[in-house]
Amino acid sequence: MRGFFLRLLITALGLWIADQLLPGIEFTSTSALVISALLLGIVNAVIRPIILILTLPLTVLTLGLFILVVNGISLKIVDWLVPGFVVSSLSSAVVGAIIVGLTSWAASHFIGGSGRIERMQRVEVTGRRIDG
Repeated sequence: MRGFFLRLLITALGLWIADQLLPGIEFTSTSALVISALLLGIVNAVIRPIILILTLPLTVLTLGLFILVVNGISLKIVDWLVPGFVVSSLSSAVVGAIIVGLTSWAASHFIGGSGRIERMQRVEVTGRRIDG
């Protein structure tokens, strides 16, 4: 449960950063930001896989770059569902989805699936050869 709330906060942070960096994405309130983060998680879990399957030929043809557009469509769906969240165009949605994705990717290096903060361990490799 703690991991869920942490992921929700990370998504909300990514949406807030996108709001600050892009003129085409705006929130009218903090509650709209949190609701948008929650709905973005639901849309990415339920609707996005269906869109990915339907657009698979186009994704293969563009060598995977169309997934960026699919992510933008997911953000635009959340814009349609949440009254206090405004995404002015699909290009703003695509760039906003990239920002949210990069934020989530960076945070996932420090946070495990259970929501615990993990630290990286350094592993030393010796130059010894082991003969069998």
